[in-house]
Amino acid sequence: MPEIKFLIEWPDGSRQTCYSPSLVVKKYFTPGEEYDLEDFLNRSETALQTASDRFFEAYGFSCSRAWGQFQDIKTQAAQYKNLDNPKVRFLQFQEAQN
Repeated sequence: MPEIKFLIEWPDGSRQTCYSPSLVVKKYFTPGEEYDLEDFLNRSETALQTASDRFFEAYGFSCSRAWGQFQDIKTQAAQYKNLDNPKVRFLQFQEAQN
């Protein structure tokens, strides 16, 4: 199953490289787009859950790394919830290297 990484920029300008076990995340994000924080969280949860489901179909068990990635995103996002109109910029997809 093809993996993919993606690079995001948080409201404070810090960047984070994230992981998905499936290319399905490309259906949820567009490079260069800015997303409201809550929208980004919802898209991330849906995308990574869908990726984990595809992993399950292929291997017979869920991808704990996908769930862990969402938890990392959720934890990081909590730092910005009190900002006025926080945005997350989706920078790019990066093909994962094995």
